[in-house]
Amino acid sequence: MSYLYVEDDEDIREGVASVMEAAHREIVTVPHAEAALALADTARFDVLVTDISLPGMSGVELARVWLERDPARHVLLFSGYELNHGLDAIGPNVRALLKSMEPEELESMLQSIERALPSRVA
Repeated sequence: MSYLYVEDDEDIREGVASVMEAAHREIVTVPHAEAALALADTARFDVLVTDISLPGMSGVELARVWLERDPARHVLLFSGYELNHGLDAIGPNVRALLKSMEPEELESMLQSIERALPSRVA
């Protein structure tokens, strides 16, 4: 299971990535949306996890571009404020969590996304 995680704050990026770690997960981190798009052109990721407030292209804009390429992809948005409305307008597999989430909340969300992903054939 491969995740592309976009966060401009290095301390948050490192902390959240360490919480996301598990034996079945590969976590690739980048500091901004433009780097994420460049990487997504050369590698396949199962899930995009991104902060909404990024320098340059926002996390929401990144999610839209990501989903234009494949609408069945999954996205998890991190925000400093509640985002319950309008997620369907971005895409069918878009979820959101507050940045202030507990590690257990993040793990529960990741497990939920992983259950929703089609099984991979090795």
